[in-house]
Amino acid sequence: MSLALSSGRPALRSNRRISKIIGESVAAVFGVLILFWTMLPVYNMILIALSEDGDEFTGTVFPTDPSFEGFRLILTGDFWFLEDFWLQLGNSSYIGFATMALTVLIGSLASFAMGRMRFRRAWLIGNFSLITYAVPAAFLVIPFTKLMSIYGLTDNLWAVVAANVTFATPYAILIFHQYGKLIPVELDDAARVDGATPLQMYLRIYLPLMAPALAAVATYALLLAWNEYLYQYLLLSSPRSMTVAAGINQFFDSDEAPWSYLMAVAIVFSLPPIAVYYGLRRYMVAGLTMGGVKG
Repeated sequence: MSLALSSGRPALRSNRRISKIIGESVAAVFGVLILFWTMLPVYNMILIALSEDGDEFTGTVFPTDPSFEGFRLILTGDFWFLEDFWLQLGNSSYIGFATMALTVLIGSLASFAMGRMRFRRAWLIGNFSLITYAVPAAFLVIPFTKLMSIYGLTDNLWAVVAANVTFATPYAILIFHQYGKLIPVELDDAARVDGATPLQMYLRIYLPLMAPALAAVATYALLLAWNEYLYQYLLLSSPRSMTVAAGINQFFDSDEAPWSYLMAVAIVFSLPPIAVYYGLRRYMVAGLTMGGVKG
């Protein structure tokens, strides 16, 4: 009997090992397929950007005679479609980073007041703010345009910033409030005993421990503002306030702009948020190990 059991255990371990290898292999195959499906449009953009005029696609893995004319024209601005690119990129950056900063500031202050100041019925703030998502953003563009006109923000970058912050803040409050529950309240009590003010608790305890959530929400707010098109197109009209997302619309109004130039603009336009994401990614990891209650 014992011999049968001892001989069956290696076979069982072998079957488990085989099942584990098969499961990992299947997961790896699916991972490769998903990566390929995700990166294929990006790679196609690069191929078109490196082609001569963007109108021909030879089906090659890499163009035999790559052309960097589109990227050169972005730097020099010698083409009508690209002559205001850097001004538009500056406006897009202004809107994106202003939205990111205000969203993080308002969301963190609101969640701090809700979770750490122990206000009664503070949950109503978070729940009522989420009602914003019950109405599609496209339906609010007309009243929002009228509101910006009343406050004298027509054709002003801050009109777009206000719209982006309106739609990003409820999500930020939700994430910050839920993540803030993981921070021990004993830290607040100890800080109060030491004579810390609410502002000191917010700056020296709450924000450092909230670093992962701050980085995640900041990235979300930046991408929301960076990729938004409808409000930028309707609220901004003059060339001095045009953004890249709204300026690309000029490309479709002309038959003279090669697709390679548009793809080059799209690639350059995507680099700042990618850089910000990788810059903030380390804070998501570092924030998980900051602070804490020592036993």
